Amino acid sequence: MINNRNAFHILGEAIEPGKGARLNLEVAKLHTNTPIQVPVIVQHAKKDGPVLLLLAGSHGDEVNGTEIVRQIIKKGWNKPAFGTVICIPVFNIFAFLNFTREFPDGRDLNRSFPGTKNGSLASQFAYHFMKDIATNVDVIIDFHTGAVQRNNFPQTRCDFKEKRSLELCEIFGAPIVLRSPLIAKTLRSAMQKEGREYVLFEGGKANRLDENVISIGIKGVQRVMKHLGMRDFKVTAPDDSLIYLHESSWLRAPNSGMLRLKVKNGAFVTKGTILASVSDPYGNFERSVKSPRDGYIFCVNETPIVTKGDAIFHLGQEKNL
Repeated sequence: MINNRNAFHILGEAIEPGKGARLNLEVAKLHTNTPIQVPVIVQHAKKDGPVLLLLAGSHGDEVNGTEIVRQIIKKGWNKPAFGTVICIPVFNIFAFLNFTREFPDGRDLNRSFPGTKNGSLASQFAYHFMKDIATNVDVIIDFHTGAVQRNNFPQTRCDFKEKRSLELCEIFGAPIVLRSPLIAKTLRSAMQKEGREYVLFEGGKANRLDENVISIGIKGVQRVMKHLGMRDFKVTAPDDSLIYLHESSWLRAPNSGMLRLKVKNGAFVTKGTILASVSDPYGNFERSVKSPRDGYIFCVNETPIVTKGDAIFHLGQEKNL
């Protein structure tokens, strides 16, 4: 591959080959007139190659992804031999300040894409991201966790019809690959409609650092970068026993009460397996939650108290590709 003689242009700046920069995406200010700036860290290689975006913190309480990207930056693994790596450790800086999921306007940023120039604050933020950053990107790895007390077993998600994204999910190497059709107004939907390749990684739960999830995420990034020819890493190949889940459904609490879990996250269960029990605090009743079919548990609600109808297990079924 020939040397890269061109500067990389982003957010009004020109980054020369072999150089890096810390830039800021600024869309709005707080009510105190304090500007909110989203740090964007760019490393541009001396040789041509793809542009990879590592994005975390679309929701302010999803800290595992932030830690994954932070470690990659700290160890210098975001400096490619070929191409360009863009890192955004905290995308939704508004929510990150308050350990919440929503923008100040109460909207979910990941349901606001591709955004509009004069819409809600979340919509305007999405619009500027798509215009000023997304247009530069070839491949994105987007890091998420479960919401509130929901703990996601490490997994990647993609539409199995999108063969290139499926291939990248396989290379990333999380234990589970979940079939997930595009959801309207998500960043994944907006990016893939623009022809960008996308890996969505889910692992752990909100406001908790999980070292196993972080390790899987870092190794996944290294595998993808190696596959893209951006940098060589001494990382093991992904496990050949990946689990592909084609269908999934939520199992819900039959009553309000105290939840006691009986199975581990990621476990394979058979029909009739007792997954948990729900009981009142006074000893009047205790009801078992049984699996209605064979499948894998890939998300568990770890809250000790549930209300009738609360989602407590995400159960997926596999099928040969």
